[in-house]
Amino acid sequence: MQLYYAPNTISVAVAIALEEAGLEYEAIRLDFAEGEQTKPAYRQINPKGRVPALVVDGGILTETGALLDYIAAKAPGAGLVPDDPVMAARMREVMYYLASTMHVNHAHKMRGHRWANKKPSWKDMTDKVPQTMTASCEYIVANGLRGPFVLGEAFSLADAYLYVVCSWLEGDGVDVSAFAKILTFRAAMEARPSVQAVRAAGML
Repeated sequence: MQLYYAPNTISVAVAIALEEAGLEYEAIRLDFAEGEQTKPAYRQINPKGRVPALVVDGGILTETGALLDYIAAKAPGAGLVPDDPVMAARMREVMYYLASTMHVNHAHKMRGHRWANKKPSWKDMTDKVPQTMTASCEYIVANGLRGPFVLGEAFSLADAYLYVVCSWLEGDGVDVSAFAKILTFRAAMEARPSVQAVRAAGML
């Protein structure tokens, strides 16, 4: 497998899951500062011009949640998805919230051009990021973290996803000291060999 990623982006969640699953992969770094993700060579891999993209035997897969589910299916013994269907749904509930709301809140800081044409509108979106990301943290603490991990004591796909999103909080103007559960979660994740491996590789 080949994983196309950029450091400190949500694509790193896929690398964490690959490490947790014990699957071999080649990490291919894209330079966002040079706009490499928008150039024709990468557009042939992912026409959306975003990361992650995962090259597998059956073709090319995109979208973080889909890649995480693929990894779990490829390595069922890793236990990345709980057997209980309710718990599996709770895991995905958090993942879909991250994709649809919290990641979008974060993107308003520097991707305002996706939603508005006028630069004053971009500034307004950027200025609101600390508020919306703080509100997302409040939601996650109240509804998304049932223990040191999303599902309690057991690691799941949602933890890889949430960890990367939570690595952005200080940069988004969130007072993380107000969220003890998130600090505990980040510490638990940072103790895992998977996170240590991607950090050592310069992904985080």
